[in-house]
Amino acid sequence: MKKLGKVCKAAYLGLVVLFMYLPIAIMIGMSFTDSRSATQWRGFSFDAYANLFRDRDVSDALIVTLTVAAISSVLATIIGTATAIGMHSMKKRPRTVVESFTQLPMVNPDLVTGISMMLLFAFIGISSDLGYLRLVIAHTTFNIPYVIFSVLPKLRQSSDTLYEAAMDLGCSPFQALFKVVIPDIMPGIVSGLILAFTLSIDDFAVSLFTGGATKNLSMLIFSKTAKGGVNTKFCALSALMFLVVAVLLLIVNLRSMKQEKEADVQNKKVMRKS
Repeated sequence: MKKLGKVCKAAYLGLVVLFMYLPIAIMIGMSFTDSRSATQWRGFSFDAYANLFRDRDVSDALIVTLTVAAISSVLATIIGTATAIGMHSMKKRPRTVVESFTQLPMVNPDLVTGISMMLLFAFIGISSDLGYLRLVIAHTTFNIPYVIFSVLPKLRQSSDTLYEAAMDLGCSPFQALFKVVIPDIMPGIVSGLILAFTLSIDDFAVSLFTGGATKNLSMLIFSKTAKGGVNTKFCALSALMFLVVAVLLLIVNLRSMKQEKEADVQNKKVMRKS
């Protein structure tokens, strides 16, 4: 019976992994076809990668996507970290209320968020000609809650006595914050930054309603595929982006494992001395 349970668990895990990564594997495989269409295999070729950045529209959209993701993720990380620290210092009841309101943008449909941001920009007078600015503001706004809930668990794991001890040793509030609190919660901050960067690259609905004349990759791919199907150069571009994100996540996970090992070694040394 136990063997049957193990087999069922392995089969279930295999099916989940298969359904998650089989489409990505097909996309990567079709990026090496000799055909312009990603639905037809006509032999092995690197033409999709060689011609990828010769398209000016793709290059411009890629620059917009990466710069908007970088700027919005940094802004969201700064604002979200400061908000998380402020929420952590609140009393239980008001903190619960604020956390509940903070979670709303995360569960709110992207379509609703995109339309509401579009109406807001129209109301305050930011025209569609300023599409880049609108994208940065919109992406920063919907990324902030994800940063907050990446940092809050680290704050709860951290001891409040560290900040008080730093103050007792002569640090000013800002020195205690930047030299003690922030280094202690840095893994959560880095995780929030990477999550915000990834979500910004992934976003389509909010960008569609707020970007105006400025197009990022998701908007460009949508407009191109709606007219003439999926081109292999978009498969190549998506494959490269998947590889970059996978490498970033691997680096972060290895860094976290290294920090955990170092913390365990220090704890063991302290226990031996005591």
